[in-house]
Amino acid sequence: MAADRVCILSWLRRSAEELRVQREYLTELDAAIGDGDHGINMDRGFTAVLEKLPSVSEADIGTILKTVGTTLVSTVGGASGPLYGTAFLRAGTALAGKQELQASDIVAGLEAALEGIKARGHAQIGEKTMVDALSPAVEAYKAACALGKPFQEALQAAGDAAEDGMKGTIPLVATKGRASYLGERSAGHQDPGATSVTLLLRAAANGK
Repeated sequence: MAADRVCILSWLRRSAEELRVQREYLTELDAAIGDGDHGINMDRGFTAVLEKLPSVSEADIGTILKTVGTTLVSTVGGASGPLYGTAFLRAGTALAGKQELQASDIVAGLEAALEGIKARGHAQIGEKTMVDALSPAVEAYKAACALGKPFQEALQAAGDAAEDGMKGTIPLVATKGRASYLGERSAGHQDPGATSVTLLLRAAANGK
């Protein structure tokens, strides 16, 4: 078994805690190229998620993830709400009815989340968005699984790849979202969405 319902709930709680800790950092990143509210919005959204978790603590994993998605859509402002909401809704649909996840299930959930973000944001890798962190993370997780790596090592590989992708957004010129309004001036700044993706994946890799 790779992960069960308890693992997923623990990951969401760790994610909320990390986003609270990094709230000002994310907002600072967003102030440079966006609306300056990414940290505030993500903290608010995951605080709302925490409040919802007791009501789905006995539900299947797909239902838990879909509840996270609908909560984020309704509480997170800007583009992040619809994007993260879509990611969790798509992952929840892919994992509907699951009580525990094998490696292949996690791949399916990650791929569904990534495709949801791409479809909703009309974004591709290289455009200075959260896709630049999530896409390499998905590929790294799949590659680690193909090599037979243990669950936690595969998650660590995904987190490492996400961090590399996040750092790789710094020299990019944004072509999507609020940052694209800055044109060439968006280069030299780390994308806040790619950063929050990395924080979520690190929270998964740091599970006990």
